[in-house]
This record gives sequence, structure tokens and C-alpha cells, in this order.
Amino acid sequence: MTAVRLPEGLPELPQGLPRRLPVRQVLCLLPLLLVLVVAVRHRSVLAEGFGQLATAEWPWLLAAAAATCLTWVAAAFTRQGAVVERLPARRLLATQFAAGAANHLLPTGLGAGAVNLRFMTVCGVPLARSSAALALYLLAESVTRLGLLLVLLVAFPGALHLRTLIPAGAAGPLLLAGAGVLCIAALTLLCVGRLRTAVAAFLRTALREARSVHARPARALALWGGSLAFPVLQAAGLTAVGQALDLPVPPLHMALAYLAATVAVALVPTPGGLGSVEAALVVALVAAGGPVAVATAVVLAYRIITVWLPLLPGALTLGALVRLKVI
Repeated sequence: MTAVRLPEGLPELPQGLPRRLPVRQVLCLLPLLLVLVVAVRHRSVLAEGFGQLATAEWPWLLAAAAATCLTWVAAAFTRQGAVVERLPARRLLATQFAAGAANHLLPTGLGAGAVNLRFMTVCGVPLARSSAALALYLLAESVTRLGLLLVLLVAFPGALHLRTLIPAGAAGPLLLAGAGVLCIAALTLLCVGRLRTAVAAFLRTALREARSVHARPARALALWGGSLAFPVLQAAGLTAVGQALDLPVPPLHMALAYLAATVAVALVPTPGGLGSVEAALVVALVAAGGPVAVATAVVLAYRIITVWLPLLPGALTLGALVRLKVI
């Protein structure tokens, strides 16, 4: 096994102890170090968030915690639905819990994607098909999240005051920036032959994988049912915290605000959306009619429950899975 040498100049180790640390042991400790760094950087947010929890109604907070736990179950169903092979259920669920921690320590989506990609390859799924399954998961989750948002926007057209969400004159530049990114991507594919070949091969694999999954009703149900349940449970958690802190916004309007905020920050490459999600959620809740102070308290309490409380046990689980060679 590859080993990491200890730096020169350290005191002599007691006889019988190795002078090298195995790479896997170093990787086990890395998530804990990252948790410490992130917690120190956001210590003021943590302190204020725990202060808000102390004044909330606990039954609603327990409901929010239960909804958060169920999101890992929904994610496990979706991951299983994205591959034909049967994955070990307990390890799959533990991996989703660990992936949640990894997702808050690395830029959004990269942590969870890397953990699940490694888990599927360890389970015997070839790398190309594991990557296709990951893309199918992301597609299903995005489609269902956007679908829910559109349904709620149609059902409650006046729930969000969109002028407060998008500053005056910002819509045009945003659309131009999006079109520019798409044009650059298209030109890159046209000009770089190797990249075009690789993308075409990946798309063929992804289409074959999608056809295989949808040929099995149980897999298709797990994929789309889990993808639908995931944002619903997340929105339910925010709604429960809003009820706990007496936010004067109807529950479905809070759910709409949550979906709008998470869709808006989906492309922001910050670890777990830390900072960007909080700001977007506060703006969305205010746009739904909530007072700024109460909306801020709700968001801080919600992020404590969904991000900070599971972060340390999730990092410990991640380290344990690495040590046990599950990932």
C-alpha cells in the first residue's frame, strides 16, 4: 500500500510504531479536518443559528429533522433507480449520508458525485456506466425540481414578488450570459475533435443506460419517485422550521420560495451552497411576504438542522466508509 512519510525533524516514535501513515488513514482524517475548517469559517452563522433554535417550537423542529433524514432515503432510492445492478441497500444508504457531508465540503455536487461514483465502481459497475448513472440521477433530480417549481408557480402565481428576486435590468444580462456560455460550449465541441468524440461516446452510454433502467418498472419508479420525493422533503423541512418560528407565510408559498431559491443557486460553485443558499433563501422568503428578520432566523435554523448538525457524523461515516473500502 502506498504510504505517506512523516516530515523530517519530528521526534522519534516509540519502538514498534510505524514511521509511515497509510494513505487510506490520511483520507479517513481529511473529512474531519475539512469540517473543522468550514465550522471555524462560519462560526458566527453557527452561533446565531443555534440561538434561533433555542426559541423555536420543538415539535416542528423534530419534523424538520425527520424530513432531513428521509432525504437520504429518497437519494438512495434515486441512486438505485439509476443503475440496473442491485446495490447493497445498507451501504447505499450510508453512502448517501456520507455524500451529504462531502457535498458541503466541496463545490456543490462534486462531493456527492465523487462519493457515489466511487461507490458504484467498487460495487462492480464500470466507470463509464457509473458516470452515465450519475448523469441520469442529476437529470431526473433537475427535471423534477423544475417541474415542481413550475407547478407551484402556476398554482400560486402571486406567491412570489418576482421584482424583489430579480433586480431591475438584471434579467437581460443574465440571459445574455447564459446564451454566451452555451455558445462557447458549442464552439468548443465543434473545434475540439477529441472532446466531441468523448462526449458522443458518453451520450451513447448514457442513452443505453437510460433505456435499460426504464425497461425495468421498479428501477424507473425508484429513479423518478426518489427524485420527486427529494425536493419535496427538503421543502417540507424548510416549511416546518418556518412554522416553528412563526414565519407569516403560507406553507406552500414557503415551499415555492425554497424551490425558486435552490434552482437560482444551482450553478453557484460554492461548497454545499454555503453562503449562496442562505442568501437566496432569505431573499425568496422575503419575496413570499415574510419579514426580513424572521426569514433570516428561519434560514439560519434550517441550515443548522440540514447542514451543520449532520456534518460531523456524516464526515465520520465518510471516513469509516473509506477505511472499510466501501468507497
